[in-house]
Amino acid sequence: MGLLEDVTKSKVLTGIALGIGASILLPKILPTLRETAKPLAKGLMKSGILAFEKGKEVVAEISETTEDLWAEVKTELEAEQLAELKDEMSEAEVEISASKT
Repeated sequence: MGLLEDVTKSKVLTGIALGIGASILLPKILPTLRETAKPLAKGLMKSGILAFEKGKEVVAEISETTEDLWAEVKTELEAEQLAELKDEMSEAEVEISASKT
């Protein structure tokens, strides 16, 4: 009885029981898992594609906004530089007229 007690106390019997149970249940569970997993995988793929497309739209909008902002800043900067140049020219004309008199 010592050997029988060792086997029942060890986890060998538990492992064998789980193995037999899995081999009986797995063929019955796999078709159900397959039927469930395929639509789930397709749904995840669809969501991924939609998220990717939405991301492309957002990036395009951000890019357009950035380009518009860049053009506005460039135009304002050019206008400021032109105004400074006109001021400098006016001051130079005043100095030239003052030196002639």
